[in-house]
Formats: sequence, structure tokens, C-alpha cells
Amino acid sequence: MQQQAKHWTIRGTVQGVGFRYFVQRQASALALKGWTRNLDNGDVEVYATGPENRLAELASALHRGPDMAQVRGVDEREAAVETLSGFSVR
Repeated sequence: MQQQAKHWTIRGTVQGVGFRYFVQRQASALALKGWTRNLDNGDVEVYATGPENRLAELASALHRGPDMAQVRGVDEREAAVETLSGFSVR
């Protein structure tokens, strides 16, 4: 199956609400590889690689977020495929 990669920036109330660990659980359940981290401006950044249909499932989850999050926007763009092991919180 063809590997693709996506990069997302999630805006809103997304820090201090377990967002990165939510992303890690979702991505791991989908067998995606990548990482997520907080940005200094209060956004969360996500990079993931895997089959296109599973990346689309993760994107859908990013628009929802965990219960305490208030997602106001998600920017998505194509990214270069990197070889990573697992999905990490940075």
C-alpha cells in the first residue's frame, strides 16, 4: 500500500487538554507513524505517515479532538514521507 504523509496544525483550545495523547492513541490505533508536539503559539502540530484512507481517519479525529478541546481550525498540507518507528509525543 502506498505510503503518504500529512502535516497538520490544529488551532483552538488544544494545549493542556490531553490533545497530543489523544492524537497518539488515534494514530497508534490506525497503525500510523509520526509525531505530535505543542507549539509556542498555543497550537498543536501533527505529522503522520501511512495509507491515505487512515490519514483521512486521523484528520477527522483532529477536527474533533478530545472532550476538553475546542478545535477552531485545522490546516492540512502534504508532506514528505519520513521513515519513523511508532508515533511519539514530542
